[in-house]
Amino acid sequence: RIKMAKRTQKLMNAEEALELLMQNSKPWDSEGEDIDEEVIDKEDLDAQPDSDSELSSETTKDGTVWRQEQVGTHLHFTPIEPYAKDGEPSAKASRSIRSRLQSFLCFITLEMLRTIQQWTTQHASQEQQDWFMDLSELMAFISVIILRGVTKVPSLCDSWSANLGNPTIISTMARNRFQNIMRHLRFDDMFTRRERAETNRFAAISDLWGSFVTNCIASYNPGRHITVGEQLFPTKTRCCFLQYIATKPDKFGIKFWVACDLKSKYICNVFPYLGKDPSRPSGERLSETVVMRLMEPFMDKGRTVTTDNFFTSLSLAQRLRSRKTTILGSVNKRSREIPQSARQMDRTEFTTQVFSTSDATLTVYVPKRKKVVYILSSMHSVVETEDTTRRKTIKQYNKAKCGVDVMDKMVREYSVRAGTQRWPVAVFYNMIDMRTGWASKHRRMWMSRSTVVRACSSGGQDSSPLATSGQTFSTSVTATTLAASALMGGGSSGSDGDCEPLRLDELQHWTMTARRVWMFCRENIETQLT
Repeated sequence: RIKMAKRTQKLMNAEEALELLMQNSKPWDSEGEDIDEEVIDKEDLDAQPDSDSELSSETTKDGTVWRQEQVGTHLHFTPIEPYAKDGEPSAKASRSIRSRLQSFLCFITLEMLRTIQQWTTQHASQEQQDWFMDLSELMAFISVIILRGVTKVPSLCDSWSANLGNPTIISTMARNRFQNIMRHLRFDDMFTRRERAETNRFAAISDLWGSFVTNCIASYNPGRHITVGEQLFPTKTRCCFLQYIATKPDKFGIKFWVACDLKSKYICNVFPYLGKDPSRPSGERLSETVVMRLMEPFMDKGRTVTTDNFFTSLSLAQRLRSRKTTILGSVNKRSREIPQSARQMDRTEFTTQVFSTSDATLTVYVPKRKKVVYILSSMHSVVETEDTTRRKTIKQYNKAKCGVDVMDKMVREYSVRAGTQRWPVAVFYNMIDMRTGWASKHRRMWMSRSTVVRACSSGGQDSSPLATSGQTFSTSVTATTLAASALMGGGSSGSDGDCEPLRLDELQHWTMTARRVWMFCRENIETQLT
């Protein structure tokens, strides 16, 4: 009984205390400490922490401070004024190109062909003193290489066989002569190569490659969007910088870093990956070095470069922005620049988070369960949504990321690649593929096929630089070279749109046309001789 009385007394005391507190409380009192009824100093108010800003800001492992934003909110940086023009040929290229042959010579010029002629003759003269190859024969040799890329046969000998052979190839050059030129084909001075190779792994073809890239840059002005990626040219030659990439279809090859115009898929800039570069500053990422080098000729104009998660980083975005260039690319999910709150994998489908810094935005999008996509952009000052569930940054990236992949597909369509044990020859094949592959889809600068036939039928009188360079050309070689250059383009000149690549059902027609042209030219020569 005494214990029960004590418990009742305690309960009554608690109820009385609660009633006492309720009676003495005032509506302006806080739930915590008492606040005196006096004016708060403005400095003290500014010094108080803002809990909302602390919750919406986050610092990553590398020290980047991200601020979480609402979708549709205008962010805190001013976007760069975008480049307004579409991609187009340069003024010099537009003036000089009047045919497919001239277009080919715009990239692999006569000076480059003379260099190949000089060093090939030098190598062959070590075995045979009176060996000689003129420029017209070298052009015929290249035309046979292009035709072999169009007419696929099991082996080299089959290109000259009676059943599978191409009449144009047979009439242009003998098989033994083609093999003889291929065996001696060289692109540099064989006596100074060893010395140059000590500092340049690409010495065997570096001069020719440098001229090719310079011509590519000078012949075309890309549009606003440029895509950066990699190309693996398939080959298994003995080479100190041969790469193995398990995710590629051919696994082995020479890797090239490529920048392509998004709309036309034109190769704006390209250079090979030769392994560790001693000239690269220590601490600088390889991906940043590659992008800055590829984009160097196109900086300070307001262009946008699209990259994959190998290249994209916030530091790269800041470097590009300092040169009036923006970036749009996916970010690796393991990157230290990603906020910890954005790494959660268990999210609802089609949800979006937006983070911002002073230079870029990070869009975190969930296209499906347990898959999160991170897109870094310095071209968007606001992340908006449209009628669909995807954000504009995601849709823009999906449109712009395919530039290099489509270019690689075009190059493989009619590749001239053939078996070789010398890697400079494989690089030369890739040079031809890069230009003829693009020409097979875009013929804005090419003349029509009927113009080629008329040029051939007129006795090979062509207005190209070849006809005015002082070189002596046989009519048959000029005709077959023009016929080969016609195969690099496709379609007629009746429309301004993109033309389709040359179809195989057209090949027989063009083979017979070239054969008739050659017969016509030979009859004219015999008539003139008699």
